[in-house]
Amino acid sequence: MTSTDLPTVHIATDHAGMELSAHLVSHLRSTGYNVVDHGPATYDAQDDYPSFCINAALAVVADQAAGRNALGIVLGGSGNGEQIAANKVKGVRAALAWNLSTAKLAREHNDANVVAVGGRQHSVEEATSIIEAFLAEPFSHDERHVRRIDKIAAYERTGEVID
Repeated sequence: MTSTDLPTVHIATDHAGMELSAHLVSHLRSTGYNVVDHGPATYDAQDDYPSFCINAALAVVADQAAGRNALGIVLGGSGNGEQIAANKVKGVRAALAWNLSTAKLAREHNDANVVAVGGRQHSVEEATSIIEAFLAEPFSHDERHVRRIDKIAAYERTGEVID
């Protein structure tokens, strides 16, 4: 994959993920990714992650709607709240990844476009490997996965559950 094939990566965190976020921004840029940092810009132990994560998720959806290749990363202490915030954005499928398998399956089976990782749950090296696995894994396009994602998207559009 050349740097022109790589997705733009939108990243956001809260205070608990700032060290990991700074590492990932630098690391991913050095490997050819265009990284857009949605904050925060400075450490504040009382910050609120929803705005940062929602803005990153909105940027992913906007890029994808415009036909641009984009993925997102949201970080926090556990990654749970950040995943929840990102998933409130229509068109986002954010997955909490805690190992290489969950990161790859999120892309391969669910075509997740945002990954959440807990900065307090992993070493920087382990978290970097999880993020790299997520970014590198393509969606399988298997019929069963497409069908399931279509059902989720239909519910998101209509509020109707499709069997």
